[in-house]
Amino acid sequence: MSHVNGAPLVEAKNLRKSYRVQNGVVHALNGVDITVRTGEFVAVVGPTGSGKSTLLNLLAGLEPADAGTVVLLGHPLDQLDEDALADLRLRAVGMIYQSYNLFSGFTVRQNVRLPLQLMTRRPPFDATQRTNQLLADFGLPDLAERYPAELSGGQQQLAAIARALATNPPLILADEPTANVDTTMARQIVARLRGLANSGQHGVILATHDLRMASQADRVLSLRDGQIVKETVLQPGRDARDVIEALA
Repeated sequence: MSHVNGAPLVEAKNLRKSYRVQNGVVHALNGVDITVRTGEFVAVVGPTGSGKSTLLNLLAGLEPADAGTVVLLGHPLDQLDEDALADLRLRAVGMIYQSYNLFSGFTVRQNVRLPLQLMTRRPPFDATQRTNQLLADFGLPDLAERYPAELSGGQQQLAAIARALATNPPLILADEPTANVDTTMARQIVARLRGLANSGQHGVILATHDLRMASQADRVLSLRDGQIVKETVLQPGRDARDVIEALA
């Protein structure tokens, strides 16, 4: 587990978000507070429909909150125009999704390189060198010229994580990244997320319904009906079974 003493990457207070549905209104988030710092690995657990994906979307600025504030790298998101928000998101946030969200018409190499090509400012590193390094780090060099449909689910998720890291964003948001892969790959993915936090260069938020995966975090936020009902700080060296029982 990492020793967390970094600066806040993202701070959210009293987040509220509702959606109109056919039968009325769904209150996806109902007053959520969260702060994540550099070097920290936070898991958000809860059943389907508890608000996990909505929370990550609001923290990334992909959706506006109905009420409350999100401050990302010191920037209040509700005070940014669309262009400034898009630029901040590209530099500051790496998103990893359950469904991978790779571009089917792009090779693995092109998918990983894409965020670097989208940057209006010059990246702090050479795009080709950065792409090759990420492909190597994730065991993908031999698959670099393949298309997503030619990869296994686990390989697609590794490519998606590599793409999320392309611009070296300080905040990594992972939405159920292990849901569509086998247990061995799931452990590998969570170990990589754990390693990113341990590096001291990133903060990681993992949304998951799998308590075994959540047991690798520094702390776990239990989300129910759009509210954080429990926060559990995990101690290094505890058996995963004990952690799961504590979270239940």
